[in-house]
Amino acid sequence: MAVAFRMPFEPCAEFESLNLGFVHHTTVATFEAEPTLEQEIRNHQKTDEKIQEIREQIKLGKAQHFREDEQGTVWYKNRICVPDVGSIKKLILSEAHDTAYSIHPGSTKMYHDLKERFWWYGMKRAVAEYVAVCDTCQRVKAEHQRPAGLLQPLKIPEWKWEEISMDFIVGLPRTQKGYNSIWVVVDRLTKVAHFIPVNTTYSGARLAELYISRIRIISDRGSQFTSRFWEQLHDSLDSKLRFSTAYRPQTDGQTERTNQILEDMLRACAIQYGTSCDKSLPYAEFSYNNSYQASLKKSPFEALYGRRCRTPLFWNQTERSCVFGPDLIGDAEQ
Repeated sequence: MAVAFRMPFEPCAEFESLNLGFVHHTTVATFEAEPTLEQEIRNHQKTDEKIQEIREQIKLGKAQHFREDEQGTVWYKNRICVPDVGSIKKLILSEAHDTAYSIHPGSTKMYHDLKERFWWYGMKRAVAEYVAVCDTCQRVKAEHQRPAGLLQPLKIPEWKWEEISMDFIVGLPRTQKGYNSIWVVVDRLTKVAHFIPVNTTYSGARLAELYISRIRIISDRGSQFTSRFWEQLHDSLDSKLRFSTAYRPQTDGQTERTNQILEDMLRACAIQYGTSCDKSLPYAEFSYNNSYQASLKKSPFEALYGRRCRTPLFWNQTERSCVFGPDLIGDAEQ
């Protein structure tokens, strides 16, 4: 990543805390941010006994799926092999779990995120153990149980943002900016979500400013949706408003599940950073959309844009995932 400046620039502590080093090309024009973590892994690979054994097997042609690049770094498929160094493993686990861009995911989600870039013996167990002893997770995680019975599932849309589901999280402490609720909007195909701070006093007209015409909306019969004015407003926008079955939100289980995840992340942010919910929302939204989703077998950002967004932990990961309509629909049906 290169950034141009018109005046001399000194790297700040915030960049350095993300394990990003800097390469100056000139004193005036540009600098490049490079991950120091990957270089540290490369250096420790040279003295790691297990990786040395793998390197010997590669030379003999007996190490299936392992390879050595031109810099002498050992990879398992497209995943860099992490040496058996406690500080490196701890840093990777912490970055994937305890940061503002990855807010306390569960062990399954966290493992699938990490396995795209890193590999070491027993990584799955290490992830499970790390999450199991996380104090914040134990304090904020709700019991995620499947409901006893579900209504007929909604038809999967054929394209991104063709249909959305939405709901409100209410009863939150009022923030300094006057927000006391969160409007959760989810694309039903890619599962990309937007979390919008609002107030329960907002009218339908106020909320409608965020709308796009010619979409179909699945709601949970919040008071903002059921008013006659709201329905008339949707008619004027050429939007089709459909309602979930009354008192049975399982038909809109996608937003219910997203609400649950968001509430957990906001609690974690309050404990870890002491921030109000509206200040935590941008981080929660990014963390949710950039994390692995079991039903998609990829992150919502990958489903929408073809790749995950770059983070300090995955700074050099640039692979693209080309997903076509029928495949994405099949993945989203769960």
